[in-house]
Amino acid sequence: MKPKIIQPIGICLILFFSLSCKVSPVKQQAARQPNIIFLLADDLGYGNLTCYNSRSPIPTPNIDQLAREGTRFTRFYSGSTVCAPSRASLMTGLHMGHSYIRGNTRLPLRLQDTTLAQRLQSNGYVTGMFGKWGLGEEGTPGSPEIKGFDESVGYLNQRHAHNYYTDYLFEVKNGKIQKIQIDSTQYSHDLIIQRAYSFIRSHKDQPFFLYLPVTIPHAELFPPASDLKAFQNADGSSKFAPETPYNQNGGSYRSQPQPHAAFAAMLTKLDGNVGELQRLVKELGLDNNTYIFFTSDNGPHKEGGADPEYFNSSGPLRGIKRDLYEGGIRVPMIVKMPGKVPAGRVSEQPWAFWDILPTFAELTNFSVPASVDGLSFVNELTGKGPQKPHEYLFWQFNEGYLQQAVVQGDWKLIRFKRKGQSETLELYNLKNDIHENNNLASAYPDKVKILYGLIKQSVTPAEHSEFDWSTVEQ
Repeated sequence: MKPKIIQPIGICLILFFSLSCKVSPVKQQAARQPNIIFLLADDLGYGNLTCYNSRSPIPTPNIDQLAREGTRFTRFYSGSTVCAPSRASLMTGLHMGHSYIRGNTRLPLRLQDTTLAQRLQSNGYVTGMFGKWGLGEEGTPGSPEIKGFDESVGYLNQRHAHNYYTDYLFEVKNGKIQKIQIDSTQYSHDLIIQRAYSFIRSHKDQPFFLYLPVTIPHAELFPPASDLKAFQNADGSSKFAPETPYNQNGGSYRSQPQPHAAFAAMLTKLDGNVGELQRLVKELGLDNNTYIFFTSDNGPHKEGGADPEYFNSSGPLRGIKRDLYEGGIRVPMIVKMPGKVPAGRVSEQPWAFWDILPTFAELTNFSVPASVDGLSFVNELTGKGPQKPHEYLFWQFNEGYLQQAVVQGDWKLIRFKRKGQSETLELYNLKNDIHENNNLASAYPDKVKILYGLIKQSVTPAEHSEFDWSTVEQ
């Protein structure tokens, strides 16, 4: 029998179907919901990154690369000026006038406080949280397995997270949470970050949300000796002289003879992790379907020997953690997604933590309750605008005395009130005075009146007396 001769049209059909089979997985990936990685640094200052502050003495090349490949936001704000309320705002989409958690406390989220992780989980996402939670401990309604996380390894209690060398962490697996024993000589951040990488590898074939609230560069300033060595001279002295040793003296942080070198080592480790994360995403072929968000929970700290003035950690801004000046609440925000988020772009659009939930809702198609304070900023992320702006942004902080702040456009009003004392009002034009040096309250009384009215309308009574300043004399 003579062999059959395949006609040219037959060859074309075979090639067509062969190529179709080969590209179908790519089409499937393109049609899949996008992955989201949200990396939250702990107490990282606006000025600690060289892409935000050329005067920073510690290079951050990997984070700078992320900014070059994505969009860098210069007016992004945290939920609060300290950890727990800031993270509560991120998770629930509420600002400090409405949030259940309004200060640093062990108070957990309630059952009715629905998080963005729960909404993503209900929308088909596998969800992971690796690092510091701070919104509910084991056995409370705010525990991470209840608040939307399929997998988790890290700290539940903020104070426990001060200890980078610990003999236990908490793990969520198969819907249950348990305490796990770890090697107390191992730097816990390294263990946590590796578990986060494993989460990505394990779930590369399905839509995932990775919440990565790392514990660095917050105190304690005690990185591994191998990391510290890069910032020491041959004789073991610090390259960042002069050093003022930090002594524990009964405090919650370890003593550190070279806190400048230690902070440099921690920031460099964080930058290295960002580089590793980007390489892993590319290696797994996820780069074109993964949003990477990078930010900080509040301004830089001065705890455990940290020295924000030495490192110019607030950059051009005034204030640090626990202030409602810009240095306490304005934080870096970089977002990358090839083909979706413009590369090399810088945006001056003001937005905040409480906008993340509605933004994720639009990116992944889940519904947003009308009660949230945030707006979707997808138009600003994609650069396709026009972006609906906020009428104003609001913060409140009650530690020791009452601080309230409102930003509307370029104008900012800060209210200070101590019990038994008259209030103080400070008005700044952020466009002309980013460092908040020139108080214009007496020169612009009409503007003060407008912004003061916004402060008053922004606060609902807190459900716990430690946050409720509604009885403070007006």
